[in-house]
Amino acid sequence: MTDFSRAAAKHLIERYYHQLTEGCGNDSCSNAWCSSSRGSHRLDNNAAAVKALELYKINAKLCDPHPSKKGTTMNHCVRDDFKAVTEYYMYVNYLTEEKVYEILHICGEKEDYSPLIRVIGRVFSSAEGLVQSFRRSKPPTKEELKSLQSKDEDKDEDEEEAAACSAAAMEEDSPGSSSRLDGAASGDNDVGKLGPDEVSVDIDAVRRVYQRLLSNDKIEAAFLNALVYLSPNVECDLTYHNVYSRDPNYLNLFVVVMENSNLHSPDYLEIALPQFCRAMSKLPLPALAKLARLWSHYSAEQIHRIMETFQQLITYKVVSNEFNSRNLVNDDDAVVAATKCLKIVYYANVMGGEVDTEHNEEEDEEPIPESSELTLQELLGEERRNKKGPRVDPLETELTIRTSDSRRPLIPFQEFVNEPLNEVLEMDKDYTFFKVETENKFSFMTCPFILNAVTKNLGLYYDNRIRMYSERRITVLYSLVQGQQLNPYLRLKVRRDHIIDDALVRVSPRSFCSSYLKKQLYVEFEGEQGVDEGGVSKEFFQLVVEEIFNPDIGMFAYDERTKMFWFNPSSFENEGQFTLIGIVLGLAIYNNCILDVHFPMVVYRKLMGKKGTFRDLADSNPVLYQSLKELLEYEGSVEEDMMITFQISQTDLFGNPLMYDLRENGDQIPVTNKNRKVKYEVAFPFRRGFHMVTNESPLKYLFRPEEIELLICGSRNLDFQALEETTEYDGGYSRDSRIIKEFWETLHSFAEEQKRLFLQFTTGTDRAPVGGLGKLKMIIAKNGPDTDR
Repeated sequence: MTDFSRAAAKHLIERYYHQLTEGCGNDSCSNAWCSSSRGSHRLDNNAAAVKALELYKINAKLCDPHPSKKGTTMNHCVRDDFKAVTEYYMYVNYLTEEKVYEILHICGEKEDYSPLIRVIGRVFSSAEGLVQSFRRSKPPTKEELKSLQSKDEDKDEDEEEAAACSAAAMEEDSPGSSSRLDGAASGDNDVGKLGPDEVSVDIDAVRRVYQRLLSNDKIEAAFLNALVYLSPNVECDLTYHNVYSRDPNYLNLFVVVMENSNLHSPDYLEIALPQFCRAMSKLPLPALAKLARLWSHYSAEQIHRIMETFQQLITYKVVSNEFNSRNLVNDDDAVVAATKCLKIVYYANVMGGEVDTEHNEEEDEEPIPESSELTLQELLGEERRNKKGPRVDPLETELTIRTSDSRRPLIPFQEFVNEPLNEVLEMDKDYTFFKVETENKFSFMTCPFILNAVTKNLGLYYDNRIRMYSERRITVLYSLVQGQQLNPYLRLKVRRDHIIDDALVRVSPRSFCSSYLKKQLYVEFEGEQGVDEGGVSKEFFQLVVEEIFNPDIGMFAYDERTKMFWFNPSSFENEGQFTLIGIVLGLAIYNNCILDVHFPMVVYRKLMGKKGTFRDLADSNPVLYQSLKELLEYEGSVEEDMMITFQISQTDLFGNPLMYDLRENGDQIPVTNKNRKVKYEVAFPFRRGFHMVTNESPLKYLFRPEEIELLICGSRNLDFQALEETTEYDGGYSRDSRIIKEFWETLHSFAEEQKRLFLQFTTGTDRAPVGGLGKLKMIIAKNGPDTDR
C-alpha cells in the first residue's frame, strides 16, 4: 500500500469513527451508522473504533457534514471518494515525488486539478513545507533489510494499516493525546551524515516533478502565486530570525525553487523572481558557499539555465526603467539582488570547470618598499585604508578559490557580462561606492564578472587618476612640512640613444619607494622641446618596447611559429633590466597606454599570481609541449627506448649550445617511467616590477589574465567602421569633405596587414584599445591651406 493509500484509509476510518461518536449534525439523517440518526445507539470509544474498522471494510455509507458543522449546502449522505481525498489533502504540508504523482493521478482521473493546486499552493508558499519536501531517502540499515525480507508477503496490508488508523482514532479522544495528520517529516533523513557540501534534497526527483507539472498552465500559476507569498517571509526569516544557523536544511527551499525552469518567464519577472532574489541575497556567507559548491556539480546546460534566469531579470529591469545619474541602477533592489545571486552561479561555474588551485606564487619576494612620506590620511590623522591589503571577495575566500585559478569554466565568462547594465551604469558613482565600501550603496565593481572590459577599465582609470592626484597632494603637503623640493610628478628625462639605461636609472627599485611610481608620468627627451600631454609618454613606451624586444639585445627570443616572445635564458642582461620590463607593463596600465608586446598567456597568468605549469607550454612552446606530452604518455620503457637524462640543451646569442640540468647532476640521471615527472621553476623577476606599480590597485580584483593582456596590448580585432564613426575633424575638414570620403574609401580597401601598418603609424601599436577602435579618439585636421600640390 502506498503512502497516499494509507493516508486515505486512515482519513476514512477517522470519519467513520467521528460519525459513530458525534454524528453528522443532521437531525433527519437516515444512516443507521450515524449517531445523529434516531435509531442509532451511542457507542463508547473502543466499540466505535472497532465498528469504524468494520464500516471501512464494507465501504459503508458516509454522511456528509451538516451545514451547522461544516458550512456546506448538502444535506444527504453520500460515498464520495474524491471528496474524501480532497479533504485529506488539506492536511498535506510537505511533498515527495510519489505523493505528487498519486495526487496527479487522482486529479487526472476526475479531470479536476484543484486539489493538487491547493497542495502546491500550501507547500510551496511555506518555508517549513519546502524544507521538508523532496528529501533524499535514508538508505535502510542491514537490520531493516532483514526485517523486510522476512516479512510475510501474504499478509493483508490494508487490514493492518486500517487497524493502525483505528488505534490512532481511539487515541485522539484520549486526554492529553494529539493526532498528527500533516505527515511532516520527523527525523526521516539523517542529514548529519551528509557531506559538508551536500544538501538533503533529492534534486533529480524535484526535476522530474517540475517536468510533469509545468506543462499544466493552471498548476504553473500555483507555483507562481506560492513564490510571491513565500519570498517575503523567507527574507524576513533570514534577516531577523537567523534561521539558517538553526537549521542548515533551510537551504533546501532555494534549491527546490531554483529548479523551476520557468523562473525567467515574463510572469515571474515582474514580482515573484525579484522578491525571491532579495530573499536569496540575504543568505549568510556559508550558505552562499554551500549553494555554489552544490551548483558546481551541475552540467553546463543547468548552470547556463540558472545564469540565464538572473540575467533575464537584470536585463528586464534595466530596459523597463530609465536609469541615469539621478536614478541610479545601483538603487534598484531587484537588479542588485539578482547580481548578488548571479555571483553564486559565477563561482559555481569556475569550480565546475577546470581549475588549478595548487600553482599559486609563494610570497617569497622581498617586500616592496613603502613610502617614507606621510600619506594624506595620516597627515589628517586617519588610518591608511590600503594597509588592509588588496580587496578580496568574501565568497571567494570562503570557497578558497580565485577567478585566476580557472583554466576553463563550464560556460564562457562572457556569458556573465550584461551589456544593457553596462550601458546605464554611472561608473563614476559606482567607483565611489566601491572605494568607500559603504554598506548602504551597492557597487557593481564588487561583482566584476558582470562588467565588460571597457567599464572595468573606466573604473581602473578613475582609481589610477585619483591615486595620482592623491600622491600629488601628499607630495605638496610633505614638501611644505619638510621644506624639500617639490616633485609631484614621475618625471623621466631620457636620451633616445640610451633610453633603456636612462629609464632603468630613473625607476630603479633601489632609488625610491614604490609610491614614486604612483605619480603621474611625464616624459622628456633630452635636447627636445615639447610638453607631455600623453603623446610623448606613448612614444617613450613605444621606443622602450622596441629596444627591449630588439633581437640584438637578446633579452627575448622570438618564436616564428607562435609569433610570441619568451625570456631568453642565455641573456646577458641583469635582473634589474627584467624588473624594468615589469615596471613598464605596470606603468602602461597605470597611464592608460597600449604596448606592442606579444607574450603567451602564461606571462599574464604569472602577473596575476599563478605559477607556470606544464599546460602553459601549449601556448608558449607547442612543439616542446607535444614532445613532453608524448614522453609522459609513453607506455614502453622510457629508459631503454629513449635513453635521455635530466638535461636540456639551448643555444646562446651566438648560436653555441648550452646545457642545463633540470636537477642536480641531471646529466647522470636517466629518465625512467617512474621519475619522468619533474618540477622545474625558472625565475620571473619582472613580476616584482609589475607589482611595484599595481600592488595597491584593484587590477587583480577586477580583471582576469586574458583581460590583463587586453589592457596592456589592446585587441587584435580591428573594426575600422567604428573608427570612422567616432573620428572628429578640424581645420576646415568635415565628414562630407571630398578628401575625407576618399581617405576612408582607401583605408577600407586596404588588406588586413596594411590596416595594421596604418594603425601602427598613427597610434604606435597595431592593436585596438579596450573596447575596440571606436574608443580611439582620432582627429583628422587640415595642415595649412589647399595648394596645387
